[in-house]
Amino acid sequence: MPAPLSVIIPTLNAAGELPQCLASLMPGAEAGLIREVLLSDGGSGDATAEIADAAGASIIESEPGRGKQLAAGAEAARGDWLLFLHADTALTRDWVERARDHISNAPGKAAYFTLAFRSDHPMAKHVAGRANRRAKLLGLPYGDQGLLLPRSLYKEAGGYQDLPLMEDVALVRAIGKRRLNMLSAEARTSAAKYERDGWRKRSWKNAWLITRYLFGASPEKLAADYR
Repeated sequence: MPAPLSVIIPTLNAAGELPQCLASLMPGAEAGLIREVLLSDGGSGDATAEIADAAGASIIESEPGRGKQLAAGAEAARGDWLLFLHADTALTRDWVERARDHISNAPGKAAYFTLAFRSDHPMAKHVAGRANRRAKLLGLPYGDQGLLLPRSLYKEAGGYQDLPLMEDVALVRAIGKRRLNMLSAEARTSAAKYERDGWRKRSWKNAWLITRYLFGASPEKLAADYR
């Protein structure tokens, strides 16, 4: 019986962060959980393809755009379960046990990991904690937290849409809070944008963008304001 899990990573010039992401997946391959790792690439001009090849991952060429790339990866995947993961996110080693438990015990539900930032800044834990509370309360995890779900649920929820922003929010809203579980393993993601823009400014900007989206603002308008 083939391993159940296809891991899908959207990439665009991700050579700087990708090795850490791929290394965090190795325990899943060793445990027989991962069937394949697919990089859905939007036209990288750096060493992304070489890094993927060295790690045994496959490259899928896609038009650029995270929603398009995620959808293309899902279409090519062969596993009964899908794990969508950002290239600048690395999972803690216990993700394998947590994911396996979820697959066995919650076969009709999706799951995401506990957010943490790879930063020693004093605001890092505060911002991550607030995001985790929001995810639990509202069923709105960040895309940085990964998304693990059965292929059947992915299709039922309509998959990833071709949106310039909020493609992750659109999908988890379609899945619904009652079908989302939070796993205790951590998704440790890059803090580069927070450190560039300022922790308070960036976190409040993200919260304001999501609020506007939930009240009907177009992803196109939000994407222009996000840059």
